[in-house]
Amino acid sequence: MNDATGDARSVSRVIRGTATSDGAGVRLTRVIGGAELPDLDPFLLLDEFGSDSPDDYIAGFPDHPHRGFETVTYMLDGRMRHRDNQGNSGLLGPGSIQWMTAGRGIVHSEMPEQEEGLMRGFQLWVNLPASDKMTDPRYQDIAASDIPEVEIDDGVRVRVLSGQFNDVTGPVAGVAVQPLYLDIELPASASVSPALPENHTAFLFVFEGSLVAGETTKNVQKHELAVLGSGKDVPLTAGNEGARAILVAGRPLGEPVARYGPFVMNTPEEIQQAFADFSAGRF
Repeated sequence: MNDATGDARSVSRVIRGTATSDGAGVRLTRVIGGAELPDLDPFLLLDEFGSDSPDDYIAGFPDHPHRGFETVTYMLDGRMRHRDNQGNSGLLGPGSIQWMTAGRGIVHSEMPEQEEGLMRGFQLWVNLPASDKMTDPRYQDIAASDIPEVEIDDGVRVRVLSGQFNDVTGPVAGVAVQPLYLDIELPASASVSPALPENHTAFLFVFEGSLVAGETTKNVQKHELAVLGSGKDVPLTAGNEGARAILVAGRPLGEPVARYGPFVMNTPEEIQQAFADFSAGRF
């Protein structure tokens, strides 16, 4: 069951990510932000990380700067400690999310707070509109216990991190692109059709099992991302092993993007200013 009506979205393309490393050598899969899908306005990057080998994650992400966008870390398993140069600190545990608005500039680190066991989750980069790129940094650190979970027919469970599902609103708020972020778990052969803001860019990433998605019933396998076309909802039906996926949507900005490393602005001149400000200690 769902609260959507009208035209359903189709899957316009399906891609797999590319294995890479970032930070001090953390192994991950880059799904948005690589050669096959450089961006998906307003989304700039999606990394999936998941390993029970400490060598793959223990070095973490030491101090690094950001300006002009937002970083969204959703932890499925494991513990990650965030610290920044403004004295802020927070612990991301299993099932928690941090929505960080870097704004005019922040220097932070994200380091594992475990030496063994499974570390699994996602980091998403979301662009800021030009009017907000130099805003003050802010954080929304949401504990797992503060994220509502909706259970509907056939045992389908939906965690609502941001936006709405069946009149339940997620805790992340006040974000310029008005995001929807759902974690959807479907038992074998179960179905759901979550409503989506009609004009938002949207994608689905399957991280367990497989499912059939969209009006055109496209198969989407584990570790595949489906870019969704226009419409008001997206039909999903799990395969024989069930499925779990994140469904994410955001208002496209339609603005020029100048991007270099940890800085995302609108012009090359603004990128040069970001480097100058960082070098001068103005973050």
